[in-house]
Amino acid sequence: MSTIEVNKITPVSGGTTVQVGESGDTINIPAGATIANAGTSTGFGDSLRPNVNPIIINGNMAVAQRGTSATGKTTTDIYTCDRMSAVIGSVGTYTVAQEAQTSGNAFANGFANAWRIDCTTADASPAASDQLEMQYTFEGQDLQVFKKGTANAEKFTLAFWVKSNKTGTGNIQLKDKDNSNRQCTQSYTISSANTWEHKVCVFGADTTGAFDDDNAKSLIINWWLGSGTDYSSGTANHGVWEAQDNTKVNSGGTLNINDNTANDWSITGIQLEVGEYTSSTLPPFQHESYGDNKQRCMRYYQNSYKLGNALTSTTGNNAIIVTSWNDGNCGFPNMFPVPMRDEPTVTLRPRGSTTTGQINSNGTDRSATATDVSEKGVSYITVTSGTALTYSGFTFELEAEL
Repeated sequence: MSTIEVNKITPVSGGTTVQVGESGDTINIPAGATIANAGTSTGFGDSLRPNVNPIIINGNMAVAQRGTSATGKTTTDIYTCDRMSAVIGSVGTYTVAQEAQTSGNAFANGFANAWRIDCTTADASPAASDQLEMQYTFEGQDLQVFKKGTANAEKFTLAFWVKSNKTGTGNIQLKDKDNSNRQCTQSYTISSANTWEHKVCVFGADTTGAFDDDNAKSLIINWWLGSGTDYSSGTANHGVWEAQDNTKVNSGGTLNINDNTANDWSITGIQLEVGEYTSSTLPPFQHESYGDNKQRCMRYYQNSYKLGNALTSTTGNNAIIVTSWNDGNCGFPNMFPVPMRDEPTVTLRPRGSTTTGQINSNGTDRSATATDVSEKGVSYITVTSGTALTYSGFTFELEAEL
């Protein structure tokens, strides 16, 4: 390989363009090198991101630490795919699953998993305040790149793959939790039933109200799947940031996944980009290794369960066994493998049981509490009437979601 060392390349006299390589050539940029763009770029330059890692964590739905399927759900929670919450407000019953993909447009574009919700008990006439959404939340310190609240504020481009048995209009809401719930909405259309379609939605730049630079909840994305009139009676002002007005957030929405037990809705390949893009200029999805993706998820949630085991599993390979102290209390194993967003809520269960708030001490289930908890670890477990100097067996969950 030949090396040419120069400080500047300029077009020949009278020219305005410098070409590097020919069509079909691969131009290699070494790891650690930086391309600085001080002018206006087109083509490949439009795909240069200011962020190193994906802004959306687990956008490919690969990580599901809590399990792959949850049935009979009527309340809001993260049930399967990490970071993705089902918001269910008095509007039917659902199965939430991590759906494996083996064919279709999303699979052909590198997505082997999706988040899916199926209606199992319908509510075709929701009350005014009923709601159904999929939701993702962000820490403020991860959003500073949008420069919101400044004169240099950037637009938000949200892209994703979506599939449903229903066609029609779906609505998306950005909700600013740091500034009195300021909102910006956009809509998309599902054109073909049971077919993966790629959507690109652009939300305006907002020069009002900066995101807090901290680890608290600053921004929510809601994909509206159904609602009562409290959320749909207004007139949408898509793409423009404005004061909170709940009546607009699902205005014109026709998906209504809640209205029939035949309904389902799936999503994968979610990416949030800084700036405005179209389907032709959108940068490629940033695929991470499974290990890197899971490590980022563990900032918000961890457990002791064998991968693939649901939280209802009572097999021994989910549990931790330690030796109790002279006072019957016991230690918690090591520091957390990944420091968490904040001090987590710790859920303890006895080895071989699904009962919460207990551990097994020398064969007997005893009430127990995690003591002196921080974002990095648990100092020890306080055990009521624990047996000294014997085995203590338990499973744990650690949750520091927004």
